[in-house]
Amino acid sequence: MQGLPSKLIPHESEIRAWKAQGISYRKIADLLEETHGLRVSYNSVYSFLNTRDRAAKQGPSTFWQGLPLDLQQSLLQQITVLWSHGSTSIEGNTLTLGETTKILELGLTIHGKPLKDHEEVYGHAKAIDLIYAWLEADKITREDLFDLHRCVMQKSPIDALRPIGNWKLDYNGTTGVVEGKPLYMEYASPLDTPALMTRWLKEMNRKLLHAHTPVKALNVYTWVHLTFVRIHPFFDGNGRMARLLANLPLLKCGYPPILISPEKRPLYIDLLWEYERAAGILRKSDRLLPPHPVLGSFKKFLKTEWQESLSLVEEIRARAELRATE
Repeated sequence: MQGLPSKLIPHESEIRAWKAQGISYRKIADLLEETHGLRVSYNSVYSFLNTRDRAAKQGPSTFWQGLPLDLQQSLLQQITVLWSHGSTSIEGNTLTLGETTKILELGLTIHGKPLKDHEEVYGHAKAIDLIYAWLEADKITREDLFDLHRCVMQKSPIDALRPIGNWKLDYNGTTGVVEGKPLYMEYASPLDTPALMTRWLKEMNRKLLHAHTPVKALNVYTWVHLTFVRIHPFFDGNGRMARLLANLPLLKCGYPPILISPEKRPLYIDLLWEYERAAGILRKSDRLLPPHPVLGSFKKFLKTEWQESLSLVEEIRARAELRATE
């Protein structure tokens, strides 16, 4: 990804389609501005395609590869803080971004904030490290998921009926509003969960092997996220788990994670609810991700949210290049 105009990554298939039609690089740059509000030069479009082609020949890397050590550490710290703050905030954590930074980078305790909120961001940061450790793994196992759940739920009260590091034992669900009335929607039955997760792991591992382009990686992100949420295999922590696991295809391809902003929580929750309600309760032999128009809306939402981490990587790489010329 060194030297890569990262904000073009989500639009690679569109750019290549335009190029295949014989459209010039200058015109493609104009189309990107008209269609997506992206202000890039035609040279950037040309360099982007060349860089992507070279990267495809060399194989996948990491989004921090090739950076000086101090900039690698800075980038990874910023990603961890943004990812942990955003994902825990979506679930109701009250820590601000600044407070999360003080906790994770300085080890401070924030006066007046619950201990649970501190433990959630510590656990999430630890879970990110575990996700990075899986990037070289051939496959993800059930035990891996249990380890990730223990990170996410670290120091939670021990309850035999609400196991940490094992599948749920009771039913769970969520409440939304349909035509002005509350509607409770159940997730997959705890009796069906072990079989469903066996299917889910097999399919996810297969999909990870073929997610070699931004478009394919984003498709796998969508599949992983929505199917995991439909099953809701743990008694708690499923949202954080879904947002961690769904980023595996992106990270394995050398792209930074999608960081869903707390400010976008209402839209994000609405999209999840709309799809889950349309798909219905997931049974043991059902298709894990039946088609529905909301899938397109969800992918569009993800592309927008991806821009923060892509821009951050681009800024750090530009700093590294500037340093190299000094």
